[in-house]
Amino acid sequence: MDGTWVLVLLALVMLIGSYVAGSIPLNVSMSEDKLQKVTVFGAGLLVGTALAVIIPEGVRALLSEHAPPLVTKDYTAEPPHNDDIHSVIGITLVLGFVFMLLVDQLSSRYNDQSNPIEKNVTATVGLVVHAAADGIALGAAATTSHADVELIVFLAIMLHKAPAAFGLVTFLMHAGLDRNRIRKHLLVFSCAAPLLAMLTYFGIGNESKQTLSYFNATGIAMLFSAGTFLYVATVHVLPELTQTHSHTHTLLPTQ
Repeated sequence: MDGTWVLVLLALVMLIGSYVAGSIPLNVSMSEDKLQKVTVFGAGLLVGTALAVIIPEGVRALLSEHAPPLVTKDYTAEPPHNDDIHSVIGITLVLGFVFMLLVDQLSSRYNDQSNPIEKNVTATVGLVVHAAADGIALGAAATTSHADVELIVFLAIMLHKAPAAFGLVTFLMHAGLDRNRIRKHLLVFSCAAPLLAMLTYFGIGNESKQTLSYFNATGIAMLFSAGTFLYVATVHVLPELTQTHSHTHTLLPTQ
């Protein structure tokens, strides 16, 4: 099968899978207590997938490009510059986190901060940016003409796309958005990665493809998306849940 059609098929699977996974909480009736527990579970998925899936896969993608070559009889390869690789990993994660911080600050100027529903929409914006970075990673992997790399990146993305969609929907339900509006947010989130994957694949020339391969845009894009992912999970989702959870407890008298 041609590489273009493989990418189109993967993009369709990604879109449908994300939307179906996010629709599960919408189609299951839950009480307030069950919704709270499911939301906490979704938040745990957001943080866990960032730490256990996205960051390791991004690091693996970077290190695979800098693996030391085989030693021959006439030539001994120099060791790879691990310090440079480690710097790239840290800087890329920080850039993703700081980028979402700037997006959050800019959006807060236009949103009514007294309205928690509008304020919590930033979580959707953050995950859409994260999904866009995922799409760039998949598109960059498709340009390398290595089917195994493309498949690994796709599986890594799908391992956290479904939990991310599930966590986003449960968080928006917890925030009080109506179901029709949540479905619109879910559709935007589900379309972001496939669209950016196609734009990345078709929007660059041969010279740009060589440049992407040289700088390993796949690993960098995944680490950048991990930074945005961590911001949304730690700054928006978890504080909202812990604040709500603390309000459900009453202090016992000390005397």
